[in-house]
Amino acid sequence: MAQMELEVVLGDIVDQKVDAIVNAANHTLLGGGGVDGAIHRAAGPRLLAACRVLGGCETGDAKATPGFDLKARWVIHTVGPVWFGGSRGEEESLTSCYGRALEVADELGAKSVAFPAISTGAFGFPEAEAAVIAVRTLRSTSTKVLQVRLVAFDRHTLRLLQRELDRT
Repeated sequence: MAQMELEVVLGDIVDQKVDAIVNAANHTLLGGGGVDGAIHRAAGPRLLAACRVLGGCETGDAKATPGFDLKARWVIHTVGPVWFGGSRGEEESLTSCYGRALEVADELGAKSVAFPAISTGAFGFPEAEAAVIAVRTLRSTSTKVLQVRLVAFDRHTLRLLQRELDRT
């Protein structure tokens, strides 16, 4: 199996030219704020219709839809944990988000995937810890995906992700 290329970029997840982008969604999968709202707006109304039939998604799991009006062919929706101080399995759930998203990407045949920083916005996961989990999980998960791009929306997140990537 070829070695996966892992990179960090500053940008907007909806602009990524990859096979699949990952959506940091909520349980309903029906859109929301942050990354989720941006992806729903950019993909167009057919994304909402496709998400409605999925019946929601549990924390740590992932489900796919077409990308519709996005540059990406697919959207892999994953529900990250809300941070409650770290005592409610948040680390395990976040690890599962990245792992399950790669599994779904493999099922789709996606060779390139872009991830946002899952759970670090409104869900309150500490950004530095989330960066460690993201890079560690992506590096250690067996996958057929050849290119993974961690997309930072701001320079602070970019620095945290790049520091962790450089460390491994």
